[in-house]
Amino acid sequence: MKKTLLIILIFGFVSCKKNNENSQTELKEVIEDNAELVEIYKNDQADRQAGENIEWSVVSKRDSLRELRVYQLLDSNKVRTSKDYRNAAMVFQHGGDSTAYGMAVKMMRKSIELDSTADKWLLAAAIDRYLLSKDEPQIYGTQYHKYGKDEPWQIAKMDTTKISDAERIEYGVETLAEQKEKVKRINQKKLYDIYSQGKSVDQIVKIIKSENKSDPKYDISENGINGFGYNLMGEDKYEDALKIFTLNTELYPNAYNTWDSLGECLLALGKKEDGINAYKKSLELNPENENAETVIAENK
Repeated sequence: MKKTLLIILIFGFVSCKKNNENSQTELKEVIEDNAELVEIYKNDQADRQAGENIEWSVVSKRDSLRELRVYQLLDSNKVRTSKDYRNAAMVFQHGGDSTAYGMAVKMMRKSIELDSTADKWLLAAAIDRYLLSKDEPQIYGTQYHKYGKDEPWQIAKMDTTKISDAERIEYGVETLAEQKEKVKRINQKKLYDIYSQGKSVDQIVKIIKSENKSDPKYDISENGINGFGYNLMGEDKYEDALKIFTLNTELYPNAYNTWDSLGECLLALGKKEDGINAYKKSLELNPENENAETVIAENK
């Protein structure tokens, strides 16, 4: 009798173990992101990196094929994780009609349902595009357009009464006041444009310093100047970039990212001690700057 009981217990233990292993396998399958969807998303984004040189007729055909494949993956129950739904949403976001935009909204709602930390801005953008595609005003304010090449950018038509600025902030969208400032900034001339037209970096530094800070003609925001610095680094003009990054820390001394970028440029020039000091300043301003922490640790 005891032997029989022992056999039953062993069998039960093995069965439970197998059931646990099966459950773990099933759980693992559920939480793994779909590798094909990741690749589809990467290709979708890559097609949009050529700036003004994008051949939209070609990209549009690729968008249609990607959209079709995502529908197939949905039908096969291969879209399961929060990231899967987010990647699917981005494909539908580029679908070009109300049906596709509606699917983008649906996909992003599911993504956030599975992961509350998912990027809510994408849902706001999908909702805005969906409303505009039905000739209704957007409500968050994520969509901008211009009617001609030489025309200024504008916020697409919008109903500002539907949601509050508090909800916009919750969804990672600028407040109404910030959106107005953003439009103004978008329409400002870029520093790299005047550099391309023959202005030297020293001349541009003088222009930045002489600009009317309350209503500048050029984009001399922290990000605008920083972006110009990286333009120069991309052309291996590190000494010129150093002038720009240094100026940015002078104009925006409490912005951690200006010091982070300065540190990167200094290290690229072989100025290790100065570079690490810049990173330390960045970390002081933002203790959560993991990039600065990593660089400092690697250069001890």
